[in-house]
Amino acid sequence: MTGGDGGRADVAGGPARHIPVLRDAVIAQLAPQDGGVYIDGTFGAGGYAAAILAAADTAVIGIDRDPTAVAAAQAQVEAAAGRLTLVRGEFAGLDRIVRDLGIESADGVVLDLGVSSMQLDRPERGFSFRFDGPLDMRMGAAGPCAADVIAERSESDLADIIFLLGEERRSRAVARAIVAARRERPIVTTRALADIVSRVVHGRPGDIHPATRTFQALRLFVNDELAQLADGLAAAERILEPGGRLVVVSFHSLEDRIVKTFLAARSGTERGSRHLPQTPVPPPTFELVTRRPVVADDAEVGANPRARSAKLRAAIRTAAPARATADTPPLVASLDRLRGG
Repeated sequence: MTGGDGGRADVAGGPARHIPVLRDAVIAQLAPQDGGVYIDGTFGAGGYAAAILAAADTAVIGIDRDPTAVAAAQAQVEAAAGRLTLVRGEFAGLDRIVRDLGIESADGVVLDLGVSSMQLDRPERGFSFRFDGPLDMRMGAAGPCAADVIAERSESDLADIIFLLGEERRSRAVARAIVAARRERPIVTTRALADIVSRVVHGRPGDIHPATRTFQALRLFVNDELAQLADGLAAAERILEPGGRLVVVSFHSLEDRIVKTFLAARSGTERGSRHLPQTPVPPPTFELVTRRPVVADDAEVGANPRARSAKLRAAIRTAAPARATADTPPLVASLDRLRGG
């Protein structure tokens, strides 16, 4: 998988080749053991799943919402001779998916966030402005696509989406330009949108492409990725048995902030304000393994430029019961209001 820290040229527009980011670090933190059950919640091209299967005599349950990824992996499933089960679904409900298979707990969960190289490389998927294709961006096959969002949302909504999810400082100018352009003709291709954004966002030589942040924002909104992440972390808490390991690789600050905050709250390392009344704190459900995120070294970044923005965080499940309710991150709550939820 790959993502973007504020949007890099090698994410939304640069050349794409599937190389599992931080693969060795992921396996080291996941520590697969013989007889264990491990969940790869973002299967993609199966790089992590293959490494888990090679590390020990394990069983892996792979989950992916993209039907093309599931179809492409059938040979890998057959080669695993019963050790790999692949399910089409959203990792936000990974606990339910696993229990529907008759498995009550797991020894490890890995989540590799962002968009995959295979998705970026296919113009018809509409994720990248490197190609001219339909403005789609859906990881699954259902629901509104990016062109629908561009066509139907108000100027104010578009500005909020692009600012909140793309961290684009010129979000209002971009939204204004989109609304003006769609009055003339529908905006239905990646090239058309990239050209519109480029007319109002200007960068210096060597900067990321002007449309990178807008494309990132639309992709995150179309696929509801941050809410998926928040729900997926809570689902991992519910399915992991004591001693089970959670490993998450994120690619930009919005994702990493949600992961960091979740693990801080669940491990008891989150500090409340000394000016507020103290409230009872539930027992920690995770023990932090990575106080600071693991990042790629120079050699990996040289071999795989997308690794430069990757951050890995890991934790071990305690014996405490899962929290009854999950806290909704403030950004996710803001997006829910935009969605009318």
